[in-house]
This record gives sequence, C-alpha cells and structure tokens, in this order.
Amino acid sequence: MRFSLFVHMERWDEEVSHRQLFENLSELTLMAEAGGFGTVWIGEHHSMEYTISPSPMPLLAHLAAKTSTIRLGAGTVIAPFWHPIRVAGECALLDVISDGRMEVGLARGAYQFEFDRLAGGLPAADGGKHLRELVPAVRALWQGDYAHDGEIWQFPTSTSVPKPVQRPTPPMWIAARDPASHDFAVEQGCNVMVTPLMKGDEEVVALKGKFDTAVANHPEVPRPELMVLRHTHVHSPDDPEGWRPAAEAVNRFYRTFDAWFGNKTTPVNGFLPPSPESKFEGRPEFEPESLHRTAMIGTPAEVVRRLRSYQELGVDEYSFWIDNGLPHEEKRRSLELFIKEVVPAFQ
Repeated sequence: MRFSLFVHMERWDEEVSHRQLFENLSELTLMAEAGGFGTVWIGEHHSMEYTISPSPMPLLAHLAAKTSTIRLGAGTVIAPFWHPIRVAGECALLDVISDGRMEVGLARGAYQFEFDRLAGGLPAADGGKHLRELVPAVRALWQGDYAHDGEIWQFPTSTSVPKPVQRPTPPMWIAARDPASHDFAVEQGCNVMVTPLMKGDEEVVALKGKFDTAVANHPEVPRPELMVLRHTHVHSPDDPEGWRPAAEAVNRFYRTFDAWFGNKTTPVNGFLPPSPESKFEGRPEFEPESLHRTAMIGTPAEVVRRLRSYQELGVDEYSFWIDNGLPHEEKRRSLELFIKEVVPAFQ
C-alpha cells in the first residue's frame, strides 16, 4: 500500500495571508516527496476560504517545477463546472509540464453553494450526469479527433492539444460512494477514490465491498485501484492527550463543512462560521472522542496498526488528508512523524 498527500490551502481567519498558505502547501508537498509519498492531490473548490483551490492546475504546475518524483493529482475536477475540451487540454498540458506525472480525479460535486454560482443553480445531485458524459469524452479527446453529441455537451470534431505524455491516458480516478458510482468507475476503467468521512473503519469495509462488487460485475476490465482518503494526524506517544487538539480541529472542520453544505447562510468574504455544536447534540459521531476513533488520529504505532488492516483489506493507496484546521506547524510535525515512523512499516 502506497501513500499520498491530500492538501489544500486552509484559511480560518485573515491572520495568515494567502501567500503564506501557498508556501505552506508547497512545503508539505516537498516533505511528502522526500518522505516517499507517491502522489500529492489538490481538489477544486470555489469562494471558500477553508478549502482554497479554484483550480488545482496552477498549483500542480508550480509543484511540477519544484518536484521530480511525486505524482501530481487533480483530485477532484468537478465535472459540471468544466467542458470536456478544457479538461482534456489542461490535464494533458500538466502531464507535459510534469513529464508524465499527472493524475486526474473527477467528481460530480457536492456543495449546492457552488452549483448556484457556477452551474446556474443545477441541483448538485444531478452532477452525476455531467460526470458520466465527461469521462469518456475526455478519454476520446486524448486519443485524437473526436466529435461529441451528448445530452449536456455538443461540439464538432476536435482533439486535445497537447496530448498527454502518458499513453494511452494518464490515470483517471472517480470519487465514489454509492454502488452506481463504483460500477461506472470500474466499467470505464477508472480507479476509485473513497472517503469514509466521520464513519469508522466499518465504512471502509463497506466501501471496499461496493468496489469489489463493481469489479466482479466487470470481469472484462482489469482491476482498477482503490484509494481511501481520511483526515490524518499523528502525535507523539509522549503526549497521551495529543489526539485531542486534532479531534477538536476535525470537529470544527466538519461543522464548517455542514454550514457550507447546508447552504442556509450567505458567507462574508469567503468565511462562514461553523454550525454551532448545539446542532449536533445526540450526534455522537461529531464528538472529539468519536473522531479520535474514526479519523486516523493516534500515535505512530496506533496508526500503523489501523493502516495494516486497510492494507489487508486490499486498499492500494492511503491518502493522508492533512486539512484539519490545525496550524501549519502542527501539520508539519504530524507529517514528519508519519514519514519517520509510519511509512517505513510499509516499505
């Protein structure tokens, strides 16, 4: 099982500049590369200070010039906000810039807030139609001349310029939760990325089961790969309470996610306060003690033990989701511990 880093620029107030956040993201990526991580992943989000990435492409192009071995993952491109020709061309250009280190994750999108501003109010639940039409169109554009007459997009004969270095295509990943998404991804020959969010490792088992069912349903397709993405924080065994600040920070992260996802309040200059803790009374999954068990929070030995179970389950890639609301210095210490004391157990 290999490791990757999933990272955004996170801003919780105006004390830290966007430039400093950019430098922080670059530093974490360079640490991950030196520590043997296979890929850095950066997603796409709009008008949200707590996950800053209006496009992963410029950040990844910058990182391509700063790195030499780590692969560069756009994870994920939100299908309803893009045109197939633009996805194909920009991804291929990143592959050229990085000399064949580009990977692309694609998703249907989740925040109605973003759909209201970038997709004319399209219901976020309908984004799957865009995803299902986008994936084969992008792959065809990478191959050569292609005309498209779909439900969503129509365009005359065109092609991707440039073409990707990796042939026939760079690796493609689909963010999946429900069985239909798993089935679509596998049928298309795409790898699958999943996140159990606030649920425990039983959810990882359930998601792996959906993936296995999709693989069994498509024996004509070589088995794709499965990635698990999870909030991760490693603390020293000398600090038995070291889990608590991380669990409390993840609690704030999910309450902020809830506020944005609920789309009930207009943000102010990109900031939206987290939903109040009182909203989650009777919801034990939000409590720090629960998040200590469900998020990947623990000492190196505890993290190794849990990751062993993921490896035995057949997970191909574990992505260290470092966005958690903690200060950069805490993230750096956590990543250092992971590289020093967790990664060697899997080499």
